[in-house]
Amino acid sequence: MARLETYKKKPHLSKGWIVTGLIASILFIISSILLYFYPFASSEKTSYFTGDNPVLFQGKQEGNAIIDGESVYIALDFLKEHIDDTIFFDEKSNSIIITTSNKVIQMPTESLTYFINEQPVDLQFAPLVDEKGTLFVALDPIIQFYPVTYQVLEQTNVVLIQKDGEALQNSVVTMEDVHEEKLRLRTDATLRSPYVADVSSGEKVWIEDEKEEFYFVRRKDGVAGYISKDLIEKQQEETIAVEYEKGAVNAPTFEGPINLTWEAVYTKNPDTSMIPKMNGVNIVSPTWFELKDDTGSIGNLASLEYTKWAKDQGYQVWGLFSNAFDPDLTHAAFKDYETRQKMIRELLHYSQLYELNGINIDIENVREEDGPLVTQFVREATPYFHEAGLIVSMDVTFIAEGNWSAFYEREKLAEIVDYLAIMAYDEHWGSSPKAGSVASLPWVETNLQKLLEIIPNEKLILGIPLYTRLWEIKDSGEVSSKSKSMAQIKEWLTTNNLTPSYDADSGQNYAELYVPDQATTYKVWLEDEQSLTARTNLAIKYDLAGVASWSRYFADETAWTALQSFNQQITKK
Repeated sequence: MARLETYKKKPHLSKGWIVTGLIASILFIISSILLYFYPFASSEKTSYFTGDNPVLFQGKQEGNAIIDGESVYIALDFLKEHIDDTIFFDEKSNSIIITTSNKVIQMPTESLTYFINEQPVDLQFAPLVDEKGTLFVALDPIIQFYPVTYQVLEQTNVVLIQKDGEALQNSVVTMEDVHEEKLRLRTDATLRSPYVADVSSGEKVWIEDEKEEFYFVRRKDGVAGYISKDLIEKQQEETIAVEYEKGAVNAPTFEGPINLTWEAVYTKNPDTSMIPKMNGVNIVSPTWFELKDDTGSIGNLASLEYTKWAKDQGYQVWGLFSNAFDPDLTHAAFKDYETRQKMIRELLHYSQLYELNGINIDIENVREEDGPLVTQFVREATPYFHEAGLIVSMDVTFIAEGNWSAFYEREKLAEIVDYLAIMAYDEHWGSSPKAGSVASLPWVETNLQKLLEIIPNEKLILGIPLYTRLWEIKDSGEVSSKSKSMAQIKEWLTTNNLTPSYDADSGQNYAELYVPDQATTYKVWLEDEQSLTARTNLAIKYDLAGVASWSRYFADETAWTALQSFNQQITKK
């Protein structure tokens, strides 16, 4: 039987419907592309600043200020981070301490008086306020000391802080009859991002950055955002120029190469008639002043008679001040502004009384965390010392760990004082478990090179040992040593009929003696004319400011001959 199938005939589409569909599809594709590349502008508005009285610095909001009448206060933390990291807060007096090259400024909290070099300056407002545990500093009393300027912008109360030399690219909004959506400052370089403010044609703005087809511009009220480049016309660039007190340094200078020797003074001044002629020496530094107690009192072993003798010999006198090498005493005396100022006043008094030319600061054996206190003392003392006509030097060690080295903030100290004297010795110290040179030449040079990476050579004085250690090594392994002068070692060598030989590893002459009856080996690395000449050659090689020898007592006449070669070679250069 045959199957009968039937089919429904499909209607034919007219050409008009086909064309209409194609056009609609093309329009849909084009509109999608246009929407993707030319999106509808966002009408969402957002705030640019947060809080009241925003602080605007280098294109960013840095917290908020306090505005009290005509007085503007900014956070101490902002000052320390962006303007002056040496600003110091003293807990005991509840003050901040600001130092310049010739001034020390103390600003107590909630006081109507602040002090410049201890002279009171009265104000109509507190220079420092505590706002819920955060310290704020009045800008007007301190702005004179820094290369910055500020202004409070209208409408927004933004505190705009600008640095000397800061460049501003002036520009103007030029397009008229533009839809308001394009005249809005956006949070990102796209019209789809929220906006923070409107601009108008002819409005002056600063260009701070650019991204793709947008400039990042700032209005005169401090608000900033992205706007299309074709709406902005660049104008003349402007540079911020700030007049401020640069602080003329009144520091005296020392002409010629420095050849200093330390005079160790323990109970009384040495009999000057017994001091030999020290050829080449032009500075003596007697260890006269020492921290006595935690109130900042200073022990004094000085003598005007010694000063007069020294100057008659053609020497300058740089009185040495030490911390008694006591870490606890140092912390107690150096932690407060009051006691630091007391030490400074006493040293100034002694400098006048004993007619000093300079101060040599010898702070040693300090806990690492107290290093900033030492730096602050030097920072506060130096302007006063310079004002008194004193050259300021400080003794430091090579870079190492432990209380005898790690606390030194060498880079900061080098910016403050006139000279840093490197105590380039005690590679092997008195109680070292291993016998060795006081300061082998390779050890000195290697560490000197490291120091020169962070400190200018013209600031450095190379410390040179005039003593050596006579080591005793028992067969049992026990090690001990005694410090000996150059003359004492020569006598020991003669007594034991020993002739030193050159030790290439240390760059020094070396001698050794075994005494069977004592089951002891004696070793000595000599400081003699050869080693001292080699040390002065290092100072010449690295073009240092000079040499300093510890101490005068240990030297013999050959020492002064060797050290004088430094002056002679520098003079010939």
